[in-house]
Amino acid sequence: MQLNLTKPICFFDLETTGTNVAKDRIVEVSILKVFPNGNKESKTWLVNPEMEIPDEVVEVHGISNEKVANEPTFKQLSKEIYAMIRDSDLAGFNSDRFDIPLLAEEMLRAEVDFDMKHMVSVDIQTIFHKMEKRTLGAAYQFYCGKNLEDAHSAEADTKATYEVLLAQLERYPELENNVKKLSEFTTRKQSLDFAGFIAKGKDGEPIFTFGKHKGKKVNDVLENEPGYFGWIINADFPLYTKKVLTQIKLSKLNNKLS
Repeated sequence: MQLNLTKPICFFDLETTGTNVAKDRIVEVSILKVFPNGNKESKTWLVNPEMEIPDEVVEVHGISNEKVANEPTFKQLSKEIYAMIRDSDLAGFNSDRFDIPLLAEEMLRAEVDFDMKHMVSVDIQTIFHKMEKRTLGAAYQFYCGKNLEDAHSAEADTKATYEVLLAQLERYPELENNVKKLSEFTTRKQSLDFAGFIAKGKDGEPIFTFGKHKGKKVNDVLENEPGYFGWIINADFPLYTKKVLTQIKLSKLNNKLS
Protein backbone atom coordinates (compact mmCIF):
# COMPACT_ATOMS: atom_id res chain seq x y z
CA MET A 1 0.00 0.00 0.00
CA GLN A 2 1.27 3.46 -0.98
CA LEU A 3 -0.35 6.77 -0.18
CA ASN A 4 -1.89 8.45 -3.22
CA LEU A 5 -0.22 11.86 -3.00
CA THR A 6 -0.18 14.95 -5.17
CA LYS A 7 2.19 16.77 -2.79
CA PRO A 8 4.35 15.69 0.17
CA ILE A 9 2.75 14.91 3.52
CA CYS A 10 4.56 15.28 6.85
CA PHE A 11 3.66 12.89 9.65
CA PHE A 12 4.81 14.45 12.90
CA ASP A 13 4.66 14.03 16.65
CA LEU A 14 5.53 16.34 19.53
CA GLU A 15 6.65 15.62 23.06
CA THR A 16 5.97 18.61 25.30
CA THR A 17 6.12 20.10 28.79
CA GLY A 18 2.35 19.59 29.19
CA THR A 19 -1.01 19.82 27.43
CA ASN A 20 -1.80 23.56 27.61
CA VAL A 21 -1.52 24.81 24.02
CA ALA A 22 -1.08 28.45 25.06
CA LYS A 23 1.51 27.88 27.79
CA ASP A 24 3.40 24.63 27.25
CA ARG A 25 6.42 24.11 25.01
CA ILE A 26 7.90 21.46 22.73
CA VAL A 27 10.77 19.29 24.00
CA GLU A 28 11.00 16.93 21.02
CA VAL A 29 9.66 16.97 17.47
CA SER A 30 9.92 14.22 14.91
CA ILE A 31 8.87 14.52 11.27
CA LEU A 32 8.52 11.80 8.65
CA LYS A 33 8.06 13.41 5.22
CA VAL A 34 6.57 11.17 2.54
CA PHE A 35 6.85 12.27 -1.09
CA PRO A 36 4.46 11.45 -3.97
CA ASN A 37 7.08 9.13 -5.50
CA GLY A 38 7.25 7.12 -2.26
CA ASN A 39 10.56 8.53 -1.04
CA LYS A 40 10.79 9.38 2.66
CA GLU A 41 12.81 11.84 4.71
CA SER A 42 12.85 11.85 8.52
CA LYS A 43 14.27 14.15 11.14
CA THR A 44 14.04 14.33 14.94
CA TRP A 45 15.07 17.24 17.14
CA LEU A 46 15.39 17.58 20.90
CA VAL A 47 14.36 21.08 21.97
CA ASN A 48 15.21 23.22 24.98
CA PRO A 49 11.75 24.44 26.06
CA GLU A 50 13.17 27.31 28.16
CA MET A 51 10.96 26.20 31.05
CA GLU A 52 10.92 23.39 33.59
CA ILE A 53 9.54 20.03 32.48
CA PRO A 54 7.35 18.76 35.35
CA ASP A 55 8.41 15.45 36.93
CA GLU A 56 5.08 13.80 36.08
CA VAL A 57 5.59 14.70 32.40
CA VAL A 58 9.18 13.39 32.42
CA GLU A 59 7.77 10.08 33.67
CA VAL A 60 5.59 9.88 30.54
CA HIS A 61 8.10 10.64 27.77
CA GLY A 62 11.43 10.24 29.58
CA ILE A 63 12.87 13.58 28.42
CA SER A 64 14.39 15.28 31.44
CA ASN A 65 15.42 18.89 31.97
CA GLU A 66 19.06 17.78 31.96
CA LYS A 67 18.63 16.00 28.61
CA VAL A 68 17.50 19.17 26.81
CA ALA A 69 19.52 21.75 28.75
CA ASN A 70 22.11 22.15 25.97
CA GLU A 71 19.77 21.59 23.02
CA PRO A 72 18.69 24.45 20.70
CA THR A 73 15.50 26.36 21.45
CA PHE A 74 12.49 26.06 19.17
CA LYS A 75 13.16 29.55 17.85
CA GLN A 76 16.62 28.44 16.76
CA LEU A 77 15.14 25.38 15.01
CA SER A 78 11.98 27.00 13.67
CA LYS A 79 13.21 27.95 10.20
CA GLU A 80 14.65 24.46 9.59
CA ILE A 81 11.43 22.78 10.76
CA TYR A 82 9.24 25.14 8.74
CA ALA A 83 11.34 24.58 5.63
CA MET A 84 10.64 20.85 5.93
CA ILE A 85 6.85 21.18 6.25
CA ARG A 86 5.91 24.32 4.33
CA ASP A 87 5.26 22.56 0.99
CA SER A 88 3.40 19.65 2.59
CA ASP A 89 0.14 18.55 4.11
CA LEU A 90 0.27 17.44 7.75
CA ALA A 91 -0.72 14.23 9.53
CA GLY A 92 -0.49 12.93 13.07
CA PHE A 93 -2.22 11.11 15.89
CA ASN A 94 -4.52 13.57 17.73
CA SER A 95 -2.75 16.25 15.70
CA ASP A 96 -5.79 18.39 14.92
CA ARG A 97 -6.58 18.92 18.59
CA PHE A 98 -3.07 19.15 20.03
CA ASP A 99 0.06 18.86 17.88
CA ILE A 100 -0.92 21.31 15.13
CA PRO A 101 -2.26 23.98 17.54
CA LEU A 102 0.88 23.76 19.68
CA LEU A 103 3.17 23.75 16.63
CA ALA A 104 1.39 26.88 15.38
CA GLU A 105 1.92 28.59 18.75
CA GLU A 106 5.63 27.79 18.76
CA MET A 107 6.01 29.00 15.17
CA LEU A 108 4.28 32.29 15.90
CA ARG A 109 6.37 32.82 19.06
CA ALA A 110 9.42 32.30 16.85
CA GLU A 111 8.02 34.95 14.44
CA VAL A 112 7.39 32.41 11.67
CA ASP A 113 4.09 33.30 9.99
CA PHE A 114 2.67 29.78 10.08
CA ASP A 115 -0.82 29.06 8.79
CA MET A 116 -2.73 26.23 7.09
CA LYS A 117 -4.10 28.09 4.07
CA HIS A 118 -2.29 25.84 1.61
CA MET A 119 -2.30 22.68 3.73
CA VAL A 120 -4.82 20.09 4.81
CA SER A 121 -4.42 17.83 7.82
CA VAL A 122 -5.22 14.18 8.41
CA ASP A 123 -5.75 13.09 12.02
CA ILE A 124 -5.13 9.35 12.14
CA GLN A 125 -6.57 9.15 15.65
CA THR A 126 -9.92 10.37 14.33
CA ILE A 127 -9.99 7.63 11.69
CA PHE A 128 -9.13 5.13 14.41
CA HIS A 129 -11.74 6.45 16.86
CA LYS A 130 -14.44 6.52 14.19
CA MET A 131 -13.60 2.96 13.21
CA GLU A 132 -12.31 1.22 16.36
CA LYS A 133 -11.94 3.65 19.32
CA ARG A 134 -8.52 2.78 20.78
CA THR A 135 -5.10 4.32 21.65
CA LEU A 136 -2.04 4.51 19.36
CA GLY A 137 -0.51 1.41 20.96
CA ALA A 138 -3.73 -0.52 20.46
CA ALA A 139 -4.07 0.87 16.92
CA TYR A 140 -0.56 -0.33 16.09
CA GLN A 141 -1.35 -3.78 17.46
CA PHE A 142 -4.79 -3.93 15.83
CA TYR A 143 -3.84 -2.69 12.36
CA CYS A 144 -0.19 -3.71 12.05
CA GLY A 145 0.02 -6.72 14.38
CA LYS A 146 3.00 -5.22 16.19
CA ASN A 147 3.72 -4.02 19.71
CA LEU A 148 4.61 -0.35 19.96
CA GLU A 149 8.09 -0.31 21.50
CA ASP A 150 9.34 2.98 22.98
CA ALA A 151 5.84 4.48 23.23
CA HIS A 152 5.97 8.25 23.89
CA SER A 153 9.19 8.46 21.92
CA ALA A 154 8.34 11.00 19.20
CA GLU A 155 10.22 9.02 16.55
CA ALA A 156 8.58 5.68 17.41
CA ASP A 157 5.10 7.28 17.61
CA THR A 158 5.61 9.07 14.28
CA LYS A 159 6.62 5.93 12.40
CA ALA A 160 3.83 3.91 14.02
CA THR A 161 1.28 6.57 13.03
CA TYR A 162 2.40 6.40 9.39
CA GLU A 163 2.19 2.59 9.35
CA VAL A 164 -1.27 2.68 10.97
CA LEU A 165 -2.64 4.98 8.24
CA LEU A 166 -1.36 2.67 5.50
CA ALA A 167 -2.98 -0.30 7.25
CA GLN A 168 -6.24 1.64 7.71
CA LEU A 169 -6.38 2.32 3.96
CA GLU A 170 -5.95 -1.39 3.27
CA ARG A 171 -8.55 -2.42 5.85
CA TYR A 172 -11.29 0.08 4.99
CA PRO A 173 -12.05 0.24 1.24
CA GLU A 174 -14.53 3.07 1.94
CA LEU A 175 -11.60 5.30 2.90
CA GLU A 176 -10.34 7.03 -0.23
CA ASN A 177 -6.56 7.08 -0.69
CA ASN A 178 -6.53 10.84 -1.10
CA VAL A 179 -5.12 13.26 1.45
CA LYS A 180 -7.83 15.88 0.96
CA LYS A 181 -10.58 13.26 1.43
CA LEU A 182 -8.81 11.85 4.48
CA SER A 183 -8.56 15.36 5.88
CA GLU A 184 -12.30 15.87 5.40
CA PHE A 185 -13.01 12.53 7.09
CA THR A 186 -10.86 13.38 10.12
CA THR A 187 -12.09 16.95 10.58
CA ARG A 188 -14.35 17.11 13.62
CA LYS A 189 -15.68 20.61 12.98
CA GLN A 190 -14.98 23.60 10.78
CA SER A 191 -12.60 25.27 13.21
CA LEU A 192 -10.81 28.35 11.91
CA ASP A 193 -8.19 28.68 14.63
CA PHE A 194 -6.91 25.13 15.45
CA ALA A 195 -7.90 25.46 19.13
CA GLY A 196 -11.59 25.65 18.25
CA PHE A 197 -12.54 29.02 19.76
CA ILE A 198 -13.67 30.31 16.35
CA ALA A 199 -15.50 28.13 13.83
CA LYS A 200 -17.60 28.37 10.68
CA GLY A 201 -21.32 28.74 11.32
CA LYS A 202 -24.00 27.06 9.24
CA ASP A 203 -23.95 29.96 6.77
CA GLY A 204 -20.15 29.93 6.57
CA GLU A 205 -19.71 33.04 8.72
CA PRO A 206 -17.22 32.87 11.63
CA ILE A 207 -18.82 32.30 15.04
CA PHE A 208 -17.50 32.11 18.60
CA THR A 209 -17.73 28.65 20.16
CA PHE A 210 -17.24 29.59 23.82
CA GLY A 211 -18.31 31.94 26.60
CA LYS A 212 -21.16 34.39 26.72
CA HIS A 213 -21.11 34.87 22.93
CA LYS A 214 -21.09 31.16 22.07
CA GLY A 215 -22.82 30.61 18.72
CA LYS A 216 -22.88 34.30 17.84
CA LYS A 217 -21.28 35.70 14.69
CA VAL A 218 -17.84 37.14 15.34
CA ASN A 219 -18.48 40.24 13.24
CA ASP A 220 -21.73 40.98 15.11
CA VAL A 221 -20.00 40.67 18.48
CA LEU A 222 -17.07 42.87 17.44
CA GLU A 223 -19.46 45.53 16.16
CA ASN A 224 -21.79 45.50 19.17
CA GLU A 225 -19.12 45.02 21.83
CA PRO A 226 -15.81 46.45 20.53
CA GLY A 227 -14.04 45.80 23.83
CA TYR A 228 -14.42 42.04 23.41
CA PHE A 229 -11.68 42.04 20.77
CA GLY A 230 -9.24 43.75 23.14
CA TRP A 231 -10.14 41.34 25.93
CA ILE A 232 -9.29 38.31 23.79
CA ILE A 233 -6.09 39.86 22.46
CA ASN A 234 -4.86 40.61 26.00
CA ALA A 235 -6.11 37.38 27.60
CA ASP A 236 -4.45 33.96 27.70
CA PHE A 237 -5.73 32.69 24.34
CA PRO A 238 -3.49 30.92 21.79
CA LEU A 239 -1.58 33.25 19.47
CA TYR A 240 -3.16 31.63 16.42
CA THR A 241 -6.65 32.34 17.76
CA LYS A 242 -5.67 36.00 18.16
CA LYS A 243 -4.23 36.02 14.64
CA VAL A 244 -7.45 34.63 13.12
CA LEU A 245 -9.60 37.07 15.10
CA THR A 246 -7.45 39.98 13.93
CA GLN A 247 -7.75 38.81 10.32
CA ILE A 248 -11.55 38.68 10.64
CA LYS A 249 -11.64 42.18 12.11
CA LEU A 250 -9.34 43.61 9.42
CA SER A 251 -11.35 41.91 6.67
CA LYS A 252 -14.56 43.55 7.91
CA LEU A 253 -12.80 46.92 8.14
CA ASN A 254 -11.45 46.60 4.60
CA ASN A 255 -14.91 45.71 3.32
CA LYS A 256 -16.30 48.86 4.93
CA LEU A 257 -13.60 51.02 3.34
CA SER A 258 -13.93 49.49 -0.13
